[in-house]
Amino acid sequence: MNPSTYIPIIILWIIIFVMLRKRKKALIIRKIIKKRKTGDNTEMKELAKRFIDKECLINSIDSQYEGVIKEVTDGAILLEKAGKSEVINLDFVIRIREFPKNKKGKKKSVVLD
Repeated sequence: MNPSTYIPIIILWIIIFVMLRKRKKALIIRKIIKKRKTGDNTEMKELAKRFIDKECLINSIDSQYEGVIKEVTDGAILLEKAGKSEVINLDFVIRIREFPKNKKGKKKSVVLD
């Protein structure tokens, strides 16, 4: 076969992959909005309170944050890193974990998830 026939097939697969990924993200956002309307987000708030004053990695739908959790309110987490504060919407938080440390107690330089 001619290589020019492979290019459109590869492009088509890439487009399909991107569309499926966007659809999955939209489904997750719809679930979060539904959860917010019913007021059923108390579990994540209670779990986030366990990490106050600890250095954590926070995964949201589209990005990852790291820093020290200073405060947890009804709908947000106040995160501080290098003297700068950042507020993260608690509705979009997927995962919170303490920053991994190596055997000597130092922070790991590379975190693979």
